[in-house]
Amino acid sequence: MKIARVFPRRTKATPDDELAFTTPPPNNLPEVDEVHISVTFTYDIQKAEQLAEAWHKTGLPVKMGGAAMGDAGGDFTPGMYLKHGHVITSRGCPNSCWFCHVPSREGVLRELPVTDGWIINDSNILACSEKHIREVFDMLSRQPKRPVFSGGLDSRLIQPWHVDLLLESKVERAYFAYDNADDLEPLIHAGRLLRNGGIRDSSGHRLKCYVLIGYPGDTMTAAEKRLYDAWRAGFWPYAMLYHDEKGETAEDWRRFQRIWLRPQIVYHKLNEVSDRYL
Repeated sequence: MKIARVFPRRTKATPDDELAFTTPPPNNLPEVDEVHISVTFTYDIQKAEQLAEAWHKTGLPVKMGGAAMGDAGGDFTPGMYLKHGHVITSRGCPNSCWFCHVPSREGVLRELPVTDGWIINDSNILACSEKHIREVFDMLSRQPKRPVFSGGLDSRLIQPWHVDLLLESKVERAYFAYDNADDLEPLIHAGRLLRNGGIRDSSGHRLKCYVLIGYPGDTMTAAEKRLYDAWRAGFWPYAMLYHDEKGETAEDWRRFQRIWLRPQIVYHKLNEVSDRYL
């Protein structure tokens, strides 16, 4: 069956084959049997509904799904809803973070059949069994590119044998997460384990940390301290801006985030860490 996949927005992970669209149906639409509207973010639902209406006019069956629609997700099909190279080997998460809908949508944790890819998008791969994790790294050893762990590794779960696998795989980038105050000590511990295991990163290009900012009750002073703390723990800080259910953010927080996403500015700020953060 030939399925057209339609996405409300294009990201680096959006498929780029001839049956992947971010627009209403073109005049020269290839032969298609069915249309899937894939919605990842709740704030894209309105645009997705508009696209669905436009695609309905083709007379083709149109289905709407995705994380924003509450789909738990099944086995992962490479290249279908994520560009080739991206892979998901598990769904769900045993944590209950207040800002995250993964456990309520996907369940506690499900290990999936391992398919090929080098960009791991699992919500919490370190929560998987050792057997599964070793199977994933065995798969990574056969890929044409060095692995990237983009899902946010859980520093509370990392163990020395994980570090050994990351080192052996010559990991290109690994993203950890710093979402609340309780994450700091585990993050410091993870940084120490990685350094002691031979994974060091003075350039800021290998070990990174998503730092959640701008959530209700947050302040820029507190957010800045968390960004500095992530750096001192051994990770390049990546400011991840909180969005509410409508996808709305405050302009001052958007400006703050932009500053912390510009490498030249971040290098300068990190080289001039104020004594108030020490």
